Amino acid sequence: MEAVERRKEILSILKSSERPVSAASLAARFDVSRQIIVGDIALLRAAGADIQATPRGYLTAASSGRGQLVRQVACRHTSEDVRTELYAMVDEGVTVRDVIVEHPIYGQLTGMLLVRSRHDADEFVRASMRTEAQPLSVLTQGIHLHTLICPDEASYQRVLEKLRSLGFLYES
Repeated sequence: MEAVERRKEILSILKSSERPVSAASLAARFDVSRQIIVGDIALLRAAGADIQATPRGYLTAASSGRGQLVRQVACRHTSEDVRTELYAMVDEGVTVRDVIVEHPIYGQLTGMLLVRSRHDADEFVRASMRTEAQPLSVLTQGIHLHTLICPDEASYQRVLEKLRSLGFLYES
C-alpha cells in the first residue's frame, strides 16, 4: 500500500472509531513500524487533519463527543485527589476529555485524558506514579478545567454536585 493511501485509511479509521486507536495497532494493521504511523499522523496533522493524541492512542475531534453534551468544569484540589476527582465524574457516565491549565508564559496548556471509567482513571494514576509525572494542575496551585462529554444535562449537574460536595469545584 502506498503511503498516501495508508494515511487516507488511517484518517478514515480514526474518524469512525469511538475510542482512541493506538499507533501500535495501526502499525500492526498496515504492517509498518510504529514510527511510520507517528510520521503519518504528523503529516496528516500538517495537512489540516484534527487528530488528537491521548494516553491510549489517537482520535479525531469528530469522533470524540459525537452527539453528546460538551461542558467544562473548573476544579481545584491537590495531586493526591486526582483519582477521587476522576471517579466522581466517570461514575456519572461522563467522559473526562481533557485537562486545561492557564500557564503564565505559554498560555493555555491542554492535556488529553479521555478517561471514561474507573479503570481508565486507575490507569492514568498508575502511569503518573510509574513515570513520576506531576499533573498539569501543579503549575496553577491545583486550579484547572476539564472538558466533559456528558450523556445529558442531568449527568453534568450530578457531577457538579459531587465535585462541590468533595470541595473540588472551583467557584470563586
